Amino acid sequence: MKTSSLLLAALLFFSARADACGDYANLEQRKTIDVAICLDVSGSMSGLINSARAKLWAIVNDLALAKPTPRLRVALLTFGHSSYRAEDGWVRVDVDLTEDLDLISQKLFALTTNGGTELVGRVMQASLDKLSWTKSKSTLKLIIVAGNESADQDKTVDYRLMSKRAIESGIMVNAIYCGNPADDIAPGWKDVSLRADGHFACIDQNRGTVTIATPFDKRIAELSTAMNATYIPLGSAGKKGAANQKVQDRNAAELGMAIEAARAQSKSTALYRCTWCLVDSYLDKSVDLTKIKQEDLPEALRGKSIEELRTHIEQTHKERQAYRKQIAELNSKRAAFVAAEAKKKNLSDDQAFDKAVRAAIRAQAAQKGYAFQEAAK
Repeated sequence: MKTSSLLLAALLFFSARADACGDYANLEQRKTIDVAICLDVSGSMSGLINSARAKLWAIVNDLALAKPTPRLRVALLTFGHSSYRAEDGWVRVDVDLTEDLDLISQKLFALTTNGGTELVGRVMQASLDKLSWTKSKSTLKLIIVAGNESADQDKTVDYRLMSKRAIESGIMVNAIYCGNPADDIAPGWKDVSLRADGHFACIDQNRGTVTIATPFDKRIAELSTAMNATYIPLGSAGKKGAANQKVQDRNAAELGMAIEAARAQSKSTALYRCTWCLVDSYLDKSVDLTKIKQEDLPEALRGKSIEELRTHIEQTHKERQAYRKQIAELNSKRAAFVAAEAKKKNLSDDQAFDKAVRAAIRAQAAQKGYAFQEAAK
């Protein structure tokens, strides 16, 4: 299978208490982008999975450039693994639509390949029937399905009917064929997207994942690690979330400093939001400080008055914004360095999964009134 990539870059930060709610104050008013990513995990698809792990943050960073700033929810479905249930068409919903990008990363790193029987119609059906799509008509709803076998293998669930169902529900389908556009089965993948007003692309899983290390990566990673201290875990979910945040930092680091820097960039954007964090929950008004149980607070915060707690939260948020600003400044320098190196070495990401995904999302987002700060690369 081919390469998959995901990227996001944006920074919105605020400095004083007067605008301390910044990205959060209008959270409920923001339009949502729902993206269901369906990856073939049969035996030949390790390249696709590796690319998705490496480029998740790239897709996020690109979406962070969208104006108005959206709420981003991502789902992950996989298909074609021989260990999955035959009665489900060898399809698994790994994560329902969620704003928890660390959870998506966690599930991507847990994927293996094996098998298999790759049924495109069945994974599209699962996306339509088993995910909690946002009901608002203003929501941009997308399915992205990527694979390297015939899209027409499923003799029980016809992809044509699923494409029709999707677009009738306001969901566009983008098809990514991991193979040569001259292959006999490539037109079938294109048909999947055409029937649901989507985009089609061919990618090469063994090419296109362009990552360039820069002199700024180490410091960006250090700031990302330091910024973790500004996320205050609330209750048992908070403990799990904070632990997973660190694990996904390490997972990105293991892929190289460039990927680690891309993740840090994502963490500095409005799209990276942790519902398990007291700071985020306070700023988006999803928690009432008067109703928090003392045992759900970190020990250092137990026994504080409501005003003391509020002051601590707002100070912690200011500290996070300072980290975000530093990451933003370094990332600008990093982006210029990467562009110069790519030009010098004649590197291209034209065959990359994330390039295909970003191009499709940008074009479709324009139909919902979004604009991007710069052209997709």
